[in-house]
Amino acid sequence: MYDINKIRADFPILGRQVYGRPLVYLDNAATTQKPLCVLDAMRDEYLNVNANVHRGVHYLSQQATDLHEGARERVRQFINARKTEEIVFARGTTEALNLVASSFCESQMNEGDEVIVSEMEHHSNIVPWQLQAEKKGIVLRVIPMNDDFTLDLEAFKRLFNERTRLVSVTHVSNVLGTVNPIREMVQMAHEHGVPVMVDGAQSAPHQHIDVQALDCDFFALSGHKMYGPTGIGVLYGKEEWLDRLPPYQGGGEMIDRVTWERTTFERLPFKFEAGTPDYIATHGLATAIDYIESLGFEAIQEHEQQLTRYCIQQLQTIPDIHLYGPSGNLSPLTSYPSPLKTDPVVSFNVGDIHHLDIGTLLDRLGIAVRTGHHCAQPLMTRLGVQGTVRASFALYNTKEEVDTLVAGIQRVAQMF
Repeated sequence: MYDINKIRADFPILGRQVYGRPLVYLDNAATTQKPLCVLDAMRDEYLNVNANVHRGVHYLSQQATDLHEGARERVRQFINARKTEEIVFARGTTEALNLVASSFCESQMNEGDEVIVSEMEHHSNIVPWQLQAEKKGIVLRVIPMNDDFTLDLEAFKRLFNERTRLVSVTHVSNVLGTVNPIREMVQMAHEHGVPVMVDGAQSAPHQHIDVQALDCDFFALSGHKMYGPTGIGVLYGKEEWLDRLPPYQGGGEMIDRVTWERTTFERLPFKFEAGTPDYIATHGLATAIDYIESLGFEAIQEHEQQLTRYCIQQLQTIPDIHLYGPSGNLSPLTSYPSPLKTDPVVSFNVGDIHHLDIGTLLDRLGIAVRTGHHCAQPLMTRLGVQGTVRASFALYNTKEEVDTLVAGIQRVAQMF
């Protein structure tokens, strides 16, 4: 049984006040709050097990190493990778994407070769490729978006040619909530012999990820968006691809042998993990995964989808509101499908009120939402706006918080 009150008790920050009002935290697509079990696990390790991993022969180092490598196995189970060697720890999705962009372009691409991205990408899946374009002369090709906020798959098929080397695409739009058909897109790419990199920052917290079922070649996620600590993330890569790519950084941990003449590198995954890893954060991430799975993805999804449906229905009663995303195409009288086929993200504007004004005034009411371009400026250009207001839900949000949000928006609209 999904006991929302018990769940909220695991997140003490939700009980605080902002400007004398109860906090309504609806900025979960940016980062989620952390349950006590995650904080307790990390504190306990700092107090009792803190020692550098892998290289030490003493007891604390061995214990810390066991926790760190146990976290790697926990992540492997979570996304159903075949081997722990396919799990590389990074600082987050952004570093994982930069790793692939750098190592893949260095070893697999020449001037004029092409990477396919989409019109709804986060900057972290645009800028690394643009840096490589400046450095190596690669070319970005962009999958356009349909007017219903889905990707144009027919146009996607036409982008492939003899110079296509990689597809790098988001699983879920952080602005629109659109869930892209990754399995179908991977099949299309593989028919052309092209590997696929998936940005899973927004999907991993809300749906079960099975990288073997998706058959993607790379997949990235961030711990802080799924109730874990900041500064930790994961790059999954098929073993055959990780073997082919050169190291991203050099230093300790990732070497086999170093002489003045040459260096040989460690086996996977350590080849890509230069320096001391954040072994405390990996333990925190594993604990967050345990927490999520203790509630069950089906229960979490049902709860978040109900909130999203309810929020959309209530927002559509506000005059001159503009909703951006597949869910916004549904009218207030529509029978909402279950699941809604969208992430628990609702982006909107109200009339010609500036999104920053809405967000600032909502903040004074204790309501935390995100405003701006959401690190997706090319998408904003496609939408014809400078930015939007974004409310994003998590497993601890409530219907009452949605009511507070809607009442706050109505109050702001009346002021203007």
